[in-house]
Amino acid sequence: MIRKATRNDARAIFDTRVAAILAQWQGFYSAEILDAWTSGDLTEQFALWVESSFHVAVDGDKVLGSASIDLHSGQIDGIFVLPDLMSKGIGRQLLTSLENMAVAAGLDQLVLNSTLNAAPFYRKCGYEGNAVAVYSSPRGFNLDCVPMTKVLRRSAVDAQPCGQADLAHEAAQDRLP
Repeated sequence: MIRKATRNDARAIFDTRVAAILAQWQGFYSAEILDAWTSGDLTEQFALWVESSFHVAVDGDKVLGSASIDLHSGQIDGIFVLPDLMSKGIGRQLLTSLENMAVAAGLDQLVLNSTLNAAPFYRKCGYEGNAVAVYSSPRGFNLDCVPMTKVLRRSAVDAQPCGQADLAHEAAQDRLP
């Protein structure tokens, strides 16, 4: 189930983010960047951000993954899933949920800065972007990223969960005269 995160989820979200970064980013980023990104502890600022912008995938009380969205700007922050549950569809469920919220909020486009390792996932979900840029973290380090966008459409074909829109579009094209 996907639900709005609460302040009480902040610890689990923080820990999931750290575990996911350590599990997936090796080989893409230096040890110094990994250390800078994962060091430190949960802050009040992070807890406030969780309360305002995060959504979580849960199984009962257990947080399986998280993602944040700013429904004013259309900015998505990284989707993080517990390492032992990666590639099980949880990230796709979170992203689809965020996209549905964005459509309901009247947004026409979503934007994100993908880590180098996550760009293929976002491309499979219909996001476009290939150029590498530099993200300046508020924690004081720079990180290579791939700025990506997705135009949101409101047709039945494009309402399919991420990764399935292409199949639905192909099926619809096969029925055209």
